[in-house]
Amino acid sequence: MKVFLDFEASSLSDQSYPVEVAWVFEDGCAESHLIKPAPEWIEWDPRAEAIHGISRATLVHEGETHTSVATRMIEVLSEHELFASAPSWDGKWLSVLLRGGGLPRHALRLRDTDDALRATATEILRTVVPAGRLEVEVDGLVAAANAAKSNTPAHRALADAMGEYETWCRVRQAARALAADKDSR
Repeated sequence: MKVFLDFEASSLSDQSYPVEVAWVFEDGCAESHLIKPAPEWIEWDPRAEAIHGISRATLVHEGETHTSVATRMIEVLSEHELFASAPSWDGKWLSVLLRGGGLPRHALRLRDTDDALRATATEILRTVVPAGRLEVEVDGLVAAANAAKSNTPAHRALADAMGEYETWCRVRQAARALAADKDSR
């Protein structure tokens, strides 16, 4: 199953760490977790806090341990395809979280959300669109779905993961409509 994931972080520095993670499965089921910093995670940028609105004090008092969040992710996400809009950044924070939890940093892998959009549209259209036109049709559907996204991320993990899921839903719906149109001709 496809899963759309997002992290919020302490900063954008090399020493940054995840402060929140959320994911949404392709069936719409979702989870969100505030992450209590590990003792060695000390980098904090007030500008990042101003963007996501999560204070370090909130994380310390209300967050789940980094180990429990990392373990939960392995338990729930291991058998699924994981996608993020910024897989290099989100992958960095995923790696920090997994290593901090004593787990292999590559136990989970992220791919770009556009890969999920293209794969879904291709799967739906491949039997009704001629091979020579398939890539053009898929590119058009992906571009339209991405154009319909909000230009301003919420900078909260669940809202941003849900935004990626909704974009995927738009591509799936548009591909199904196009396939039905082509099929009825």
